[in-house]
Amino acid sequence: MAKKKIDITKHVLVPKHEKVSEKEKAEVLEKFSVLAADMPRIRKKDPAIKHLSCKTGDMIRIDRASPTAGETVFYRVVVNG
Repeated sequence: MAKKKIDITKHVLVPKHEKVSEKEKAEVLEKFSVLAADMPRIRKKDPAIKHLSCKTGDMIRIDRASPTAGETVFYRVVVNG
């Protein structure tokens, strides 16, 4: 019997992950006055971003629903792993 592939990006508990442009990445780093190495990390093999074909150093924007703020945005830098 063949295994069914599950698309976790469609699951209600998985927030939207999106690769940002180099321009937006530079704006985020400038806005927060940090280096990419100082940002929170996400592994390249993370199932939530596997479909984005990310490379090390790319930045991911994560849009999460928040009961108090409506929506919150988080940024992560892709690392090997």
